Amino acid sequence: MQDKTHLVDEITGHRRMRRNRKADWTRRLVQENRLTVDDLIWPIFIVPGSGIVEPVASMPGVNRMSVDKAVEAVKEAADLGIPAIATFPNIDMALRDETGSDGLNADNLINQATRAIKKAVPNIGIITDVALDPFTSHGHDGVLREGEIVNDETVEIIVKAAIAQADAGSDIIAPSEMMDGRIGAIRMALDAAGHQNVGIMAYATKFASAFYGPYREAISTGGLLKGDKLTYYINPANGNEAMRETALDVEEGADMLMVKPGLPYLDICWRVKEGFGLPTYAYQVSGEYAQIKAASMNGWIDGDKVMMETLLCFKRAGCDGILTYFAMDVARALAR
Repeated sequence: MQDKTHLVDEITGHRRMRRNRKADWTRRLVQENRLTVDDLIWPIFIVPGSGIVEPVASMPGVNRMSVDKAVEAVKEAADLGIPAIATFPNIDMALRDETGSDGLNADNLINQATRAIKKAVPNIGIITDVALDPFTSHGHDGVLREGEIVNDETVEIIVKAAIAQADAGSDIIAPSEMMDGRIGAIRMALDAAGHQNVGIMAYATKFASAFYGPYREAISTGGLLKGDKLTYYINPANGNEAMRETALDVEEGADMLMVKPGLPYLDICWRVKEGFGLPTYAYQVSGEYAQIKAASMNGWIDGDKVMMETLLCFKRAGCDGILTYFAMDVARALAR
């Protein structure tokens, strides 16, 4: 028999990586990570009123919705198999004050949405954020006193807000304001109020990122914000600090962990999952979404392929799921 060994065989020791890539069926057989509809959490924006579907200019394809329209949209999400939504309110400016007091209102916009969605679509999970930034007149996530975001008073307020949200039917409380001690305080308060089954998804590593701009437009806080959030969000340069933050949240009783933003922090996603083993999620934030949409609309990239690729990257980095504004588009694509 003629020896057909090639120089490449001698170089590689007869190991050819392309054998497993040669056809669609082999590529499918050896694929290591997969994105499914079960990986998706859909963030939505709620506004007062009825019959409202209002586009967010900096987030093409994303709308602010009144509660009735949100209920309709969430029904569609549930029919597509999306497991959970995350709600964010854009309340009337007249209701915003220095301490974010409307966050404590049992009948505020976010709690109205929770009750309506839970009644109409009981088979989808509802995740609610207790940060004060949608409720404050200064756009910060906590109480502002003489130029300082005060920690302990903020925690006292968000604890009460968390109980109100759980009373309204929230399944998971997601504290995003990065105050020290808030996970433990919320857990103790929820249990004391009889909400032992309400989970906590900690924004364990929320960075002081420049990627949040379109989100702030969506909840109308961008023009309100006085100063920055560097005293309570994590410095983007600090990975070890992010791990310490996460460790504290785990010790205080977090059930799930979140990394925010997403794609610029894949290393943190990996470290969090490897280090703690809890269900770990990435939030593909508004700026990430807007970049992909803008480049796609200009014809510079294939938006659908980039959308799927970025979400698959989170799975490869160890994430159990992703909060993404692409959730409905992805769910429809997967259904096809």
